[in-house]
Amino acid sequence: MISIGYTGLAIMVALLFMGVPVTFSLGVVAVLGLSYVTSFAAVTQQAVMVVNQEGTNFIIICIPLFVFMGKMIYHTGIAKELFECIERWIGFLPGGLAMSAVVTCAGFGAVTGSSVASVATMATIIRPELKRYNYDDELSSGALTSAGTLAVLIPPSLGFIMYGVLTDTSIGGLFLAGVVPGILLTALYCAYIYIRCSLNPKLGPRGASYALLERIISIKGTWGLVLIFVIVIGGIYAGLFTPTEASGVGVAGVLLICLSRRRLTWSATRAALIDTGLVSAMIWGIIVSGYLLARFLAVTGASQGLVSFVAALGLSKIGFLVAITIIYLILGMLLDMFGMLILTIPFFFPLVQHYGIDPIWFGTYAVIMCEIGLLTPPVGVNVFVMHDMAPDIPLKTIFKGILPFAALNMVCVTLLECFPFLATWLPNKVL
Repeated sequence: MISIGYTGLAIMVALLFMGVPVTFSLGVVAVLGLSYVTSFAAVTQQAVMVVNQEGTNFIIICIPLFVFMGKMIYHTGIAKELFECIERWIGFLPGGLAMSAVVTCAGFGAVTGSSVASVATMATIIRPELKRYNYDDELSSGALTSAGTLAVLIPPSLGFIMYGVLTDTSIGGLFLAGVVPGILLTALYCAYIYIRCSLNPKLGPRGASYALLERIISIKGTWGLVLIFVIVIGGIYAGLFTPTEASGVGVAGVLLICLSRRRLTWSATRAALIDTGLVSAMIWGIIVSGYLLARFLAVTGASQGLVSFVAALGLSKIGFLVAITIIYLILGMLLDMFGMLILTIPFFFPLVQHYGIDPIWFGTYAVIMCEIGLLTPPVGVNVFVMHDMAPDIPLKTIFKGILPFAALNMVCVTLLECFPFLATWLPNKVL
């Protein structure tokens, strides 16, 4: 039976290499595999159970709501005001516009947990400015593409929500765990851009310089985003509402802000709803098919067999983390973030418990590794989104541009492994 499970995994990997979408790769192997080892009638029952139990999970409701928040902020132009504010404060520095893009992505991530939405939004808003100041395509595209992944780390994060659902870990604790690493990674990105553009100013010329009064006035355009972040995140930690309730409050807040600023138009709302539906349907499909695959692997004994095999190797905790780091780097070439989490966490989490690793720390580590996966070829979801937004930049140039930033992500992972308190200090302090 175990060999059947491993054969199914091999077929799934082959389908992914062939370019079959993640949902179908997982689903086909799960349905055919379960039909082979049990019966098609049993598979039907399993599918109904998964849809009823997991596909309608109350926590999952917050995914489309957080996505809708980000889409509304994008389609109503509020995100552009955030960039304009930050650009007035640091745009005059070497590589200032690229650094402004990084900080804006981090700020945008504070109201939406979608990396793809962040890249698409920032590329649309910031790319013309970078082009106007003759920024190097490799540096600018690499910065924009990589900075989009900060949305996965800065709360609220769809990656943390998915991990929390899969492991029954506190989503509020996971959100807090992402704050310090998110700020650290933002600082590393900005430091790299500043140093490189200081050494070679042609890569990222200085932007316009503004008077102090103009900088202060520009802050008024960000009050809506700051208010939403405080209400959503503050409400969760104050115990006023759950993450799902917070997402509903956040959507209501965004709609009220758009209405107060006369930006709540039918065209913007319609576009946001369509985008949200597409993203949510994709995530829901991965969740359902992933749970079915997990049941197939459990029935065949492949899951427990792999766990027993790794445990029998006698790896130290560091050795275990190095091993799964390599696995994540490989999977990042094939899967998106949700595919990686749904496929790996059911395998890895029992081992995480075996080694006594803090589940909140491991969630932070896993999300950062998924960030790297969003950049690595041949899938590199963020790279292709960036290419769609800036078709004049060759894919090869974008992939070259993200390499230093992917390396900085690995630096962040190393720092987390050496200093676990970077992820656990804030949750332990607040919760």
